[in-house]
Amino acid sequence: MSFESLKGKHVVILGLANERSIAWGISQKLASVGAKLVFTYVNEAIERRVRPLADTIPGSLVVKCDVASDESIDFAFAAVAESAGAAGIAAVVHSVAYAEQADLKNPFVETSRSGFHTALDVSAYSLIAVAKRAVPLFKLNGGGSIITLSYLGADRVVANYNVMGVAKAALESAVRYLAADLGVAGIRVNAISAGPIKTLAAAGFPHFKELLSSFAERAPLKRNTTQEDVAGTALYLLSELSSGVTGETIYVDSGFNILGL
Repeated sequence: MSFESLKGKHVVILGLANERSIAWGISQKLASVGAKLVFTYVNEAIERRVRPLADTIPGSLVVKCDVASDESIDFAFAAVAESAGAAGIAAVVHSVAYAEQADLKNPFVETSRSGFHTALDVSAYSLIAVAKRAVPLFKLNGGGSIITLSYLGADRVVANYNVMGVAKAALESAVRYLAADLGVAGIRVNAISAGPIKTLAAAGFPHFKELLSSFAERAPLKRNTTQEDVAGTALYLLSELSSGVTGETIYVDSGFNILGL
């Protein structure tokens, strides 16, 4: 078994925003082993960032997909099905999260009902909705792998993470329930809990620069997490090298998660 299991296979990438995205690091790793990539975008502004990146990987497909809309997910996976044909898909990378700025900046107790709904819908339920549409295409391939991206705030209180921490906790729980449901079809589902990385999404969190500095000082490896760190683990989880791994949250954070006070 090796990364060859992904060569020539279709992989769907949800959540690519720009070249600093964790999803882009994963995409480059997948491209290096010959996977055929399908990128999604939520709106025209993101499309303008995604298409130039996709153009650097020959044979890539770019489709619109708003994970807050069942109709949009249906449309996207119909396009994926047409492209993949009888071979189906081998993997899905879910790198999607969103919360309203006010619900990140305000004390958690002031989280709005609508903001809570939005954060949980986009950041957690979307994994379930995407998995549902992907299952028939995975079955054509004889199984496959889904990964999603989480963060330590799912398990511990992280300043200014607030409602996103609750959403990530729900996401990690969904990973376990999906793994239990889909294992019979040979579909594995796992999460990577990455350390803080300078991405477009991270820019929306208050005091992020201070968080990065503190993280590097305290982590056992004495450095911040990189795109490459996460991409390497993602490639392992998406390939047959991890054929016996499902329902797990794997920390890729320079060991920060093992620390106490």
